Amino acid sequence: MTPAEIPLTPPPFTAAVATSPEDEVTRGDVEQVERALIDASTRVPVLMFYTSAVVWLLIGTLLAGLTSFKMHMPDLLGGVSFLTWGRIRPAHMNAMVFGWASMVGIGTSIWLMARLSRTTLRHPLLLVAGAAFWNLGVLLGLGGILAGDSTGYQWLEFPPYAALVLFVAYSLVVSWAVLMFRFRRGGHIYITQWYLLGAFLWFPWLYGATQIMLFVVPVQGVMQAAVNWWFVNNLLFLWFGAIGLGTAYYMIPKVIGRPVYSYHLAAIGFWTYAFFASWTGMQRLVDGPFPAWMITASIAASILTIIPVATVGLNHHMTMRGHFGLMRYSPTLRFTVFGAIAYTVFSLVGIVLSLRSVARYVQFTQASVAYSHLG
Repeated sequence: MTPAEIPLTPPPFTAAVATSPEDEVTRGDVEQVERALIDASTRVPVLMFYTSAVVWLLIGTLLAGLTSFKMHMPDLLGGVSFLTWGRIRPAHMNAMVFGWASMVGIGTSIWLMARLSRTTLRHPLLLVAGAAFWNLGVLLGLGGILAGDSTGYQWLEFPPYAALVLFVAYSLVVSWAVLMFRFRRGGHIYITQWYLLGAFLWFPWLYGATQIMLFVVPVQGVMQAAVNWWFVNNLLFLWFGAIGLGTAYYMIPKVIGRPVYSYHLAAIGFWTYAFFASWTGMQRLVDGPFPAWMITASIAASILTIIPVATVGLNHHMTMRGHFGLMRYSPTLRFTVFGAIAYTVFSLVGIVLSLRSVARYVQFTQASVAYSHLG
């Protein structure tokens, strides 16, 4: 499907087709019952993902605190091999990336996809099984890292046996997401569904291609660093970023009770985001022993991400115009708007850090770490 085929007008309001007040109330009641049934069907798997995510958040936070203490007191627990800085730091990052952020993103995506597809979730226990396998994969991965079985690649430190379990878990999840979209009711495809479907398809491409190029048929020499940074940058953009933007496109209009300002801007933002973000990553290796065109292409792509950043930011701002006061009463709106602003700041900082004149001075400093954490 091309951008021209995306519906460029918002779906009509129910009130517009009602013939009488009685019909309007009846239709509203039906829609309310429909949403309640959909929410009930997704409750168990979504809560499973959310609860697990919170547990991993707590574990990751404890590991982060210990990592910070060891930066100031290197001898702290120095005699315990599995609590050395070189093991707990990657364990902390992977707990946050795959335990906390990924699981809460998957849980949100399941609920949103069911809502927007207007279909109940069939056989939810299979998604619960997917969540259980995902937890098992994260547990095995963290155990492997702490035991010294790390691969040594950033955000890919999980040993191969843990990555295999994650693949099984993700297969269960993405199958149900695609099936929900396949059997959706109504012909309108909301922009949130585009971002969520993109994220569900981009993640196995990123993770699978990287696993193959680093562990199955490994590339040689410095190209391993190039593959690693391509994965890290695109995981931020095409996995976490896509889920976050899709969620914002749903939450903001839903809470304030008005449609998205422009479907044209939404379509432009999605397609430019998908194209330019996938070329980024190599800008983290400025002045490294790589072909100049690879670095330059990533820098150019990073700069051009200003297009989706500007279109998405403008769309959100114009949708919110005149309704910013509602943030005082809605925690959901406050978190969503803050996340949208953080995405804009993160993207702009990334553009600045990708410039050669800046990267030469900051790429080996804590600025790169801060940038990743901001994302």
